[in-house]
Amino acid sequence: MPIPQLNVYRHDRGSRALLTLAGEIDLDTVPLVRESLEECLHGGIRTIDVDLTPVTFCDCSGLNAFLRASQLTTAAGGSLRLHYPPPLTARLIDLTDSGFLLRGLPFGHLVPPLRGSLVPTAPASPHWLAPIAPALSGGVL
Repeated sequence: MPIPQLNVYRHDRGSRALLTLAGEIDLDTVPLVRESLEECLHGGIRTIDVDLTPVTFCDCSGLNAFLRASQLTTAAGGSLRLHYPPPLTARLIDLTDSGFLLRGLPFGHLVPPLRGSLVPTAPASPHWLAPIAPALSGGVL
């Protein structure tokens, strides 16, 4: 059985970073996710955009890492936004009502339920994208 792999690509612009995660986020790869997000904060980054377009799987350990990073980023005066999570991850975010903590979900995300109803919202404006180069791959460099 092949080992799940996760690649992290990072592009900084001032105090803002775009992290693109590619592969699977699970118990084996979530330490790389946590470390990548923490490195942003330790490096003075205060706005973190996480592009999940190339993510093929993300379990609750990944969601937990994003929620913890959101808490740390908010405490540092910044924000963390998830962009384009896979459908099952979006469903997990909906089921846990944690979307409001992971601001800026621009994929037609459902707002937290109001009295049990799901109300769709319009997609947000696309976030800034710039050419990216590998920062971390399958481990910490």
